Amino acid sequence: MQQPGPTAAAPQPDLAQLRQQVAAQDLKLVEQQRQLDESQRQLAALQKQLEALQNRLGTAPAQPAQAAKEAPPPTRVSQVDARPTDRPVGQAPVREDTRPPEIAPLFEAPGVLSPRGRFTLEPSLQYSYSSSDRVSIVGYTIIPALVIGLIDVRSVQRTTVVAGLTARYGLTNRLEVEGRIPYVYRNDDTVSRPINLEPSSASKVFNAEGSDLGDIELAARYQLNLPKPGNPYFIGGLRLKTRTGEDPFEVDYLAAAPGLPTLQTSLPTGSGFYSLQPSLSMIYPTDPAVFFGGINYQWNIKRDVDKSLRGVQSSFVGEVDPGDAVGINFGMGLGLNERSSFSIGYEHTWVGKTKTDGTVTEGTTNLQTASLLLGYSYRLNKRASLSLSVGAGLTNDSPDTQFTLRLPYTF
Repeated sequence: MQQPGPTAAAPQPDLAQLRQQVAAQDLKLVEQQRQLDESQRQLAALQKQLEALQNRLGTAPAQPAQAAKEAPPPTRVSQVDARPTDRPVGQAPVREDTRPPEIAPLFEAPGVLSPRGRFTLEPSLQYSYSSSDRVSIVGYTIIPALVIGLIDVRSVQRTTVVAGLTARYGLTNRLEVEGRIPYVYRNDDTVSRPINLEPSSASKVFNAEGSDLGDIELAARYQLNLPKPGNPYFIGGLRLKTRTGEDPFEVDYLAAAPGLPTLQTSLPTGSGFYSLQPSLSMIYPTDPAVFFGGINYQWNIKRDVDKSLRGVQSSFVGEVDPGDAVGINFGMGLGLNERSSFSIGYEHTWVGKTKTDGTVTEGTTNLQTASLLLGYSYRLNKRASLSLSVGAGLTNDSPDTQFTLRLPYTF
């Protein structure tokens, strides 16, 4: 019986073949490393763009260490499947956000428009206080500094509280409409001391107040341009103020003394006139601050009152044309951190003289109001923020102090 021969040994891999396999693996590793480096460069470019955008919006980006800690480690699949983009490596994508950056609000019109389909409801509360001293003289002067007649020394302290509800809706990303309903409370304390060359005349204190619906306002704003990065935004606006509040010709009056100016026994909550106000605003974002400013013109539409003041004899009022107003404002906003921002600004308004039946009303003068404003805004969450602004009057015609609290909520 023939014995089986020895089994043939399995073929050993050739050294050249092993070298080819190692070289192929090295090529794959080099390609994966190249794709990983490219992804990291793109990520760095996007991070720079995100930091710039967040600085303009008043928010701070996450620290690199924190971002690296929170980001999941890249997997081999993501490294292999990475594909080069059409744009050059390291070039940031084109900025698609065409909305101006948010800032702490100071003035009546907000700087940022509502996005398309976004509805914002903003309750607000405004408190203002002003005081003034006035000397009224009824009589005539025979020589300088010698007056024959009645002198009325009057000090007036005015307090006004306005609770408002504002609704805004974005028709498009560049067009926004707005409506505002105010409720007004006013209180005046008047200290009057009539003297007829008698310094011992007693002072009289007169108090009047009024509370009711104020003048409802309607407005629209449109972003005029789509600027490139580094260029300003321009926003045009148009505001209509109605006369739904109780006007000055509907309240009762009381004469303090014969020949002296009258006092209102109840205070009006409206102006008594329709007004139309076109405006132009500018927002210029520059890291880390945002500069803003605007100009507006308020056309107060004349009205035929054709009635006498209640409680005052021989006080028929015909056609009244209140003075128009021109206003400017400017300021700067700065993002403090990812939730809060700070603004400082200045507002100035010139108001013309009032005319009655085509002639300037006796005793009226041009008015100038000027205020220095400080504002602070804190983002409570993605939908709500809290804004506070404080104003200090710089002229005799301005409120001494003004305090405004806003709580916008976006749906």
